Amino acid sequence: MEFSYFLPVHIQFGWDKVDSVADFVKPYGNKALIVTGRTSAKKSGLYDRVTAKLDAAHIEHVLFDQVDANPLTTTALDGATLAKSESCDMVIAIGGGSIMDCAKGIAFMAVNEGDINDYIFNRKTSDKALPLIVIPTTCGTGSEGNGFGVLTNPETGDKKSLRCNAIIPKVSIVDPAVMGTMPPHVLASVGFDALCHNIEAYTSKTAQPFTDALAHYAVTLLAQYLVPLYKHVRAMAEGKAAVLNETQLTKAWEAVTLASTIGGMVINTAGVTLAHGMEHPASGLKDITHGVGLAVIEPVAVEYTWSANPDKFGALARIFNHGDGSELGEALRLIVHDLDLTTNLTELGFTKKDIPWLVDNVYVVATGNIANTVADVSQEDIEMLYKKMF
Repeated sequence: MEFSYFLPVHIQFGWDKVDSVADFVKPYGNKALIVTGRTSAKKSGLYDRVTAKLDAAHIEHVLFDQVDANPLTTTALDGATLAKSESCDMVIAIGGGSIMDCAKGIAFMAVNEGDINDYIFNRKTSDKALPLIVIPTTCGTGSEGNGFGVLTNPETGDKKSLRCNAIIPKVSIVDPAVMGTMPPHVLASVGFDALCHNIEAYTSKTAQPFTDALAHYAVTLLAQYLVPLYKHVRAMAEGKAAVLNETQLTKAWEAVTLASTIGGMVINTAGVTLAHGMEHPASGLKDITHGVGLAVIEPVAVEYTWSANPDKFGALARIFNHGDGSELGEALRLIVHDLDLTTNLTELGFTKKDIPWLVDNVYVVATGNIANTVADVSQEDIEMLYKKMF
């Protein structure tokens, strides 16, 4: 046996950890660029809560609130320009995966020159970035636990990740208490993304003992808690009776939040596989929600690849009370149904005329994902799989 595991991230996990943000930030500078989405961090009160703590500690801050879902390379460059002009010496991200990913691009380009796409496609490399502190507000992408920042080039539609150890957060403040403002559909989407991260890392060709142990545990947590938590949040949004009592709700938020962070950690080492490789072109082309795209793609990808490693896919299927790996795809479809995510590519705005571009783009942005996949996959196979999703 031989493997390597390296992940230099300081995770601060716990209820109301956000209130200690100034203590975590202080070692990294005196002026922060705070990166958020356009409204949610302000509406929830979290932005004001964080800035109040920074003000009390005499830490200056500047706001960049222009990040949208499926963040663009151009947005990251705009943020980096602001960080440089304001002489910021660190970046604080408050938000979901899109915000954290864009903040990684900002922190990186604030101290590196040239075209960010050259770094994304490894034509250039650098191990420098501004220190990054993140406060995730959704439990899904796991961006708080890795050195990946997924960005879309608006000129080409290429959706691919900037990857380097320099953009692993210096501190990730993972606070289940700040997750409660997510609408039900957001929780469903990000929760399914977290599940896919762990499934794909566990079955990746580059999986190893540490990632296996973590991913298997995270899938177990999500199998037990994700759907009940979603049903509770949906019931509350609809003014119906609670699904979970207070103790159960606390455990569920902790479990799903922890599993999401683990998902980010394991893909940092083991990577993701076929489903993510096929989803990134889809959301790059049509700007669909990542977790919704995975809800269409992951069951199909699992059904195609399970026989290449029946032991591992079978171990996952048994977590969901299914017999072997051949049933894991159906288990995932049941979860997709319970999360109200059932859809297809037609409903998401695709036509079969899009398939050639999607297939070609897989080999532009996701060759590593294909290489990680345990089954041999050809362009013809990918075309066939996309066709199944209409």
